[in-house]
Amino acid sequence: MATAAKKFDPAALQEQIASQFRNLNPNDPASWPIVPKAALCLFVTIAIVVALWFLWLTNSAEELEAEQKKEIGLREDYKKKLVQAVNLDALRKQREQVQQYVTQLEKQLPSKAEMDALLSDINQAGLGRSLNFDLFRPGNVSVREYYAELPIQVRVTGRYHDIGSFASDIAHLSRIVTLNNLNVIPAPEGKLALEATAKTYRYLDPDEVASQRKAAPKGKK
Repeated sequence: MATAAKKFDPAALQEQIASQFRNLNPNDPASWPIVPKAALCLFVTIAIVVALWFLWLTNSAEELEAEQKKEIGLREDYKKKLVQAVNLDALRKQREQVQQYVTQLEKQLPSKAEMDALLSDINQAGLGRSLNFDLFRPGNVSVREYYAELPIQVRVTGRYHDIGSFASDIAHLSRIVTLNNLNVIPAPEGKLALEATAKTYRYLDPDEVASQRKAAPKGKK
């Protein structure tokens, strides 16, 4: 005679599981019954997965934000280069014009060998206007990176219009000469005296340019 199958009792199973969670020693999880152990392992696993998930999302969000900023920068760089590419011919023409202008300016700067002739031209400009040179004293040459500057202390005496014409003649010399620190004062016999610092410039020869470039890093240090 077959033995009658036992009926499944959910309440008994629930009570049996619940009993395994009673009187647990939190300091000794190893002694816990199988169900609490499994529940603890499942909880720890879920906590680790959730923590890693949020950590990954945080890093991903930061990487995404960085890449978005990088994309914006690349777009702006692309727009600038696109504008330059479209205007490349115009930029080349502007560059050629600037180079021509620089070349013209360089031609107005005398070389070291031509400085004596330029000083003579300044002197002749004054004598040609019947001015008397009370002072004509070149100072020390100041060497810059690409040119040299020579200051000249000048004091001339003459009539008002002659002094004005002298200043105009200086401005129209073929070489660059500037009058600085102008001071006009009365002089005897109804004349005027012009005191000024005339500055003229010359370009550096190749040896001087090379010397300046070698000295520049030492000066910076």
